[in-house]
Amino acid sequence: MTPLSPHPLSRIRIGSAPDSWGVWFPDDPRQVPWRRFLDEVAEAGYEWIELGPYGYLPTDPARLTEETARRGLKVSAGTVFTGLHHGEAVWERTWAHVAENAGLARAMGAGHLVVIPSFWRDDRTGEVLEDRELTAAQWRDLARLTERLGAEVRDRFGLRVVVHPHADTHIDSEANVARFLDATDPDLVALCLDTGHYAYCGGDSVRLIETYGERIGYLHLKQVDPEVLAQVVAEGTPFGPAVARGVMCEPPAGVPALEPVLAAAQALDVDLFAIVEQDMYPCAPDKPFPIAARTRRFLRSCGA
Repeated sequence: MTPLSPHPLSRIRIGSAPDSWGVWFPDDPRQVPWRRFLDEVAEAGYEWIELGPYGYLPTDPARLTEETARRGLKVSAGTVFTGLHHGEAVWERTWAHVAENAGLARAMGAGHLVVIPSFWRDDRTGEVLEDRELTAAQWRDLARLTERLGAEVRDRFGLRVVVHPHADTHIDSEANVARFLDATDPDLVALCLDTGHYAYCGGDSVRLIETYGERIGYLHLKQVDPEVLAQVVAEGTPFGPAVARGVMCEPPAGVPALEPVLAAAQALDVDLFAIVEQDMYPCAPDKPFPIAARTRRFLRSCGA
């Protein structure tokens, strides 16, 4: 009998992000200071982090390199929000935002840029900003310009674009994620599968990995509380207030179960980052660290 590997999830690299410390904005008095985030994420046992909202962490690469290195931290990705379904009219503004994020991510040695579609309703106020469904022309613009973004980010910065399906955006449900993937070039556009957001929108993460495995370029690990989710879906609650009600919960208390997700990802036999993101905005400053430490221990118990 072949002995079991002591590292069954050897292709999965675990990290965390400012989001798990309640950080949604570059500057907000309700968020923990960036130095405290860096201190606590390292103390909780994580080696990899994301940059979070551009401007939350120092944007000078030399300073940020010093701050992360002395805590034993490395950067896996930057994050941007885009509204590319609006077409060419938004390209220049989008690229300016992307370039500053991608430049910092590259300088920090990251290999990925997480791209989140813009919200169709405001995530704090619930104001409806545009139609929930895209037109056929908007889908074409979204696919075409995301491919362009993937090519430009790859060629200019050496980063891989991974698009993040997200609640209250147009890339959310199983049907919309499949439509987006089927419309885009695998060589230019990969997926950041966020297990919590996908479950929030009714998706099955394991099935997605098994169906579109070659498109999975990055993972965000997150769970939803099924009871709170049922309430917010029934009431039509916007994502921000839903988070404030605790719809995203500490693993392993919610869904989806992360063990089969990680096993399916490991079976792809490619190196993947799996970054913990527990949406908790706003939250008390002393709340994130104990959760982050317990989550790291839980993921170790899963073999990660």
